[in-house]
Amino acid sequence: MLSPELMSKIRRIEMYTRHLVNNTFAGEYHSMFKGRGMEFEEVRPYQPGDEIRTIDWNVTARTGELFVKRFVEERELTVLLAVDASGSNEFGTVNRFKRELAAELAAVLSIAATNNNDKVGLIIFTDQIELLIPPRKGRKHVLRVIRELLAFEPSGKGTDIKLALDTVNRLLKRRGIVFLVSDFMINPDSYRTALIIAAKRHDFIAIDLNDPMEAKIDNVGVMVLEDAETGEMVWVDTSSKGWRDAFEANHAQLEANKKRIFNAASVERLSVSTPDDYIAALQRFFKYRARMTLRGKGA
Repeated sequence: MLSPELMSKIRRIEMYTRHLVNNTFAGEYHSMFKGRGMEFEEVRPYQPGDEIRTIDWNVTARTGELFVKRFVEERELTVLLAVDASGSNEFGTVNRFKRELAAELAAVLSIAATNNNDKVGLIIFTDQIELLIPPRKGRKHVLRVIRELLAFEPSGKGTDIKLALDTVNRLLKRRGIVFLVSDFMINPDSYRTALIIAAKRHDFIAIDLNDPMEAKIDNVGVMVLEDAETGEMVWVDTSSKGWRDAFEANHAQLEANKKRIFNAASVERLSVSTPDDYIAALQRFFKYRARMTLRGKGA
């Protein structure tokens, strides 16, 4: 049973994100994803000017006359949100926790997809699949997605991105649009192969969540750091320049490894930090992808 406070928050998020989608970047979303694929509609007799590659040789052989396949632009797309709810996302030092940022981003994307008459599905994962909502259409369905994003309490703390990607590939039988929302705070080589496979099958976008304190810690003296996924605690002396340099070097190495893996899979990554205006970040990304799509079509 949802509390009145949570119900009120769900309604606020839905109204806020719907307003943003309708007034801010609905056009960019539509331009970015409309017509990403083609679906077969019928065969018809060959006409002068038709491309040879569209000839249906099976029908032609049976009838003795040339027939071509006719395709139409897909009108209905499937969007799947794979959202990381592991312990490391219960962290944030500016404005919000990463988990809250993930929920708001996913809510915006789900409403944008619904407004575009697309199906929306949700996977919430940690080191296990915590929740799976198959893709469907409609306002009632997207409200359920938003509710789960805001209210769901995972039982796991760890992170298994490979498991999430394997689940995506099993769930989507046809090409879809996949948003993987995570802080990717694990060894990228653990999900490299699964990411390459998923990116070949789907239009794949990684949304990388981060917080400024994960890259750099100022000199604040002795402090305790806790691993949110294992519960391990360690005391550190941030006044030590050597320790601060090592901390920043470890973060830089993780970023370099992520970049290597994403490049190997040809996956575009949108990096969003807890203090960021994520709507502006989404707008810039959508506009960029829309331009790349037009350029790829020779426009």
